[in-house]
Amino acid sequence: MMKETTTKLVVVLGPTASGKSSLGIDLALHFHGEIVSADSRQVYRGLDIGTAKVTAEEQALVPHHLLDVASDEENYTVSQFQRQAIAAINDIAARGRQPFLVGGSPHYIQAVVDNLDIPAIAPQPALRAELEAQPLADLLARLEELDPQSAAVIDRNNPRRVIRALEVCMTSGKPFSEQRRVAAPLYTSLLLGIQWPRAELYRRIDQRVDERMQQGMVQEVRSLLDRGVSHERLEALGLEYRFTSRWLRGEFPSEQVMVERLKYAIHDFTRRQLTWF
Repeated sequence: MMKETTTKLVVVLGPTASGKSSLGIDLALHFHGEIVSADSRQVYRGLDIGTAKVTAEEQALVPHHLLDVASDEENYTVSQFQRQAIAAINDIAARGRQPFLVGGSPHYIQAVVDNLDIPAIAPQPALRAELEAQPLADLLARLEELDPQSAAVIDRNNPRRVIRALEVCMTSGKPFSEQRRVAAPLYTSLLLGIQWPRAELYRRIDQRVDERMQQGMVQEVRSLLDRGVSHERLEALGLEYRFTSRWLRGEFPSEQVMVERLKYAIHDFTRRQLTWF
């Protein structure tokens, strides 16, 4: 009988506020593991409250990887994550520990589990500058024309991701979605998905938003602005940062109204997130 040599990877996934982080920690403690975070915003330094990043105390319980690995001004890509996550998983396994991939960013999880062959198109500064000068609505219309499949699933409020998809399409002459091919898997993966009744999930989301506000969400955004992070950049860093930024710019009559609309926006985001899981 041949000996099984493929690294076993446990993946804990699910929608926002479903309890992935706490389950991942409990499992890692029990099975002598370490956690690789699969969250597209927790990679950024300074984004703590708004991303529900695990605390220093939680990180002391179980080693976590790929937290705080990028500047908030950096455009951290799926390709970067894939390379660094694979390196971390291999290192954990080589030390005799059990690797866990924990998070709710579908493309990050898929890039590792399915070993996506992500197109290696280098950034095109001149093309990016040209695209950045155009309204987001025009960029989305162009993407729908060039690559309807990517346009259907991309974060339509994130200009950087839309521009990157267009950059790949226009540079290679092929749709971005067609270039993300599945290669032979690197790991034997066990996927553990967390599911809640819709009403309970929404209650958990609302509770988490309230907790974030109490923990200092507004002050975190003010601190980012003081450090030179632009409102435009905050728009691309997720709903919590987007809505708080808009409130600070006077686009909501009160903080309470902003919070209620943020909750509904996260509900809507979660519905789309669930279509992938």
